[in-house]
Amino acid sequence: MKTALSALGRRTAPPPISWLMKTALARPKLISLAAGFTDNATLPVEFSRQLLNGLLRSPKTGRPALQYGTTAGESHLRQLTAAHLQKLDGGHDRAHAPERTIITGGSQQFLYMMIEALCDEGDIVLVEDPTYFVFLSILQSRGIRARGVKLERDGLDLAHLEKILAGLKKSGELRRLKALYLVSYFQNPTGATTTLAKKRAVLKLLKKYERAAGHPIYLIEDAAYRELRFDHGVDVPTSLTLAGAKTRVIYAGTYSKPFATGVRVGFGILPEPVYTAVLRIKGNHDFGTANLLQHLLARALASGVYDRQVAKARKNYARKAAVMKRALAEHFPANVEIWAAGGGLYFWARLPKGISAGVNSEIFHAALKNDVLYVPGELCYADDSSRRKPANEMRISFGNASMNDIRKGIRRLGAVLRKFI
Repeated sequence: MKTALSALGRRTAPPPISWLMKTALARPKLISLAAGFTDNATLPVEFSRQLLNGLLRSPKTGRPALQYGTTAGESHLRQLTAAHLQKLDGGHDRAHAPERTIITGGSQQFLYMMIEALCDEGDIVLVEDPTYFVFLSILQSRGIRARGVKLERDGLDLAHLEKILAGLKKSGELRRLKALYLVSYFQNPTGATTTLAKKRAVLKLLKKYERAAGHPIYLIEDAAYRELRFDHGVDVPTSLTLAGAKTRVIYAGTYSKPFATGVRVGFGILPEPVYTAVLRIKGNHDFGTANLLQHLLARALASGVYDRQVAKARKNYARKAAVMKRALAEHFPANVEIWAAGGGLYFWARLPKGISAGVNSEIFHAALKNDVLYVPGELCYADDSSRRKPANEMRISFGNASMNDIRKGIRRLGAVLRKFI
């Protein structure tokens, strides 16, 4: 008998994050340097208690917070979000508009709804090579083709991007290209940050090929890790500050990573007509993100609590990153290339060519046997037939592990690598 499942239901593969988390939970002694969880010890328990007590102290403030909200999101939070982004961008005011801002159940919901609004099965989205593997799962489930653009330490390889665009034009497939997706700050998985010059160049290239495509080609900027900077470098403005951003840039942000992952509130800024399409889709999803959590975050932003929590988290991640950096230098073979970020939650390790660290590799299974888990880098590459997926890379997270577990986990992983390298 045939299944009653839809094409999407049949096509959707289990996300890699699910089995990585399941593996960690099933083995209590396992040190997980895989999942991008935030630091448990710095979660704002006391801050949140104070904010919620203040919010629920009076029916005047408590009842609106416990009632349904609007599909687009609580108006004060949308205004605060736009103002917060404008402040981060140095006061530039091109596309930081509360009327084009939507509050979502984490940035994950936003990314899913935005792709649902933009893409049909068989369409194409360009991604960094490598990129955020959960986003790749969204594309896979929707039947959307991903094409990988080589990633350098300061962002996309622009020559490779233009080569891909020219190739799509020549093959007649440019009409199926809908967007290019960037994780622009302390990228998941590599830790790379895209310069403003490269963002400008990417937007210019997409615009150049729009006429041949016959429709807008959007730049999607996912800035989930932007506020987790812990080095002393200069913050890079977003694509929202660029000329043309108001009609071509889709911006995804989150309060989950910098404030508290359990809050699960994200946001997006979109141009028309994408904004209206996403808003209608969200009405079918939930007709409004959890209102109590939105009111909590609005109070956190307005009171300065949010900024204090972000500063606290940054200091802690700086310490953890420093511990991991020292451990990697001490325990990893010298010929392993390490990309160390100035923020975010991850280090990226590239083993010598010909040595696999993939899911089915001896290294991955030996690491599990020694009770340490990492994310095989091959999971972060799109299914792109134009190149082979590299199998010699790994993503290593310092976000949730304790200082002691970081030291022990890297020592265990280093011992495994020295047996194979």
